[in-house]
Amino acid sequence: MCQSEPKHSARFCKNKNYYESIYKMRKTFTLVTLIIISKITVAQVKMRSIDELINTSEPGWELVSNWISKAKNKVEVLASDLVNAKEALYKTQVTTRSPMGAIIYATGGLLIDNGWIRILGSGHTKLNRSLPDWNLGKTFSHFGEAAPFLLIADDAVGGFFALNGKGLGNDLGKIYYLAPESLNWEPLDLSYTDFLNFCFNSDLDAFYDSLRWKNWREEVAKLDGNKVYNFYPALWTKEGKNINKSSRRVIPVEEQFHLNMDIRKQLGLDKN
Repeated sequence: MCQSEPKHSARFCKNKNYYESIYKMRKTFTLVTLIIISKITVAQVKMRSIDELINTSEPGWELVSNWISKAKNKVEVLASDLVNAKEALYKTQVTTRSPMGAIIYATGGLLIDNGWIRILGSGHTKLNRSLPDWNLGKTFSHFGEAAPFLLIADDAVGGFFALNGKGLGNDLGKIYYLAPESLNWEPLDLSYTDFLNFCFNSDLDAFYDSLRWKNWREEVAKLDGNKVYNFYPALWTKEGKNINKSSRRVIPVEEQFHLNMDIRKQLGLDKN
């Protein structure tokens, strides 16, 4: 059910008909999603081998690549390195039958809309961080242990997308967005599969209506996948609401993530 209060959640509601059209596809991945979530929320006794994680009979990449071929938004598929892909898949402990496992194993990551959104895979020169390595030290301390959420993607303005492991709310397995203009974790009521299809086909200009400046496309196309734009005045302040009047500089995404989390604590948004 669409909710009215969070800004970005309301924007997703505009795509209600689109999401209803993929209802059957969501059901297809219900079991797979539950398996992925269990790896986030339940500490593992024994990690599965890479051979157990690679599914050759029902590879998820065939379906994901088909979605990409029909995508309305620009999607750049970054090539994967087999050694890095196997290592990232093993560390994440998801199978290649799932969309997440397929992206980790088959790609170095995905760049959406000229690189505005970066979906994490196994790493590439343009996006030199794998999904599990990026989460290490942020959402968990050791590979295979329980995590309150899993960072799966981020964007050029310092927003972060996470798969909820009950650390962000009771809607287990749904995607949240750490919005740079509020620093709130906003529930999007989307599964990982829904999120992919949103990135591929939804109106991103509507979702980011106050976060895109004049000539952003040309600038972002040149931005390294490990960097983001940092704004002054900050986008979450009253003075920073007009992004075209804010100055911006490029900083490491790691620095922006920790800055966001530190400010959340200072503002009383995060008690941890």
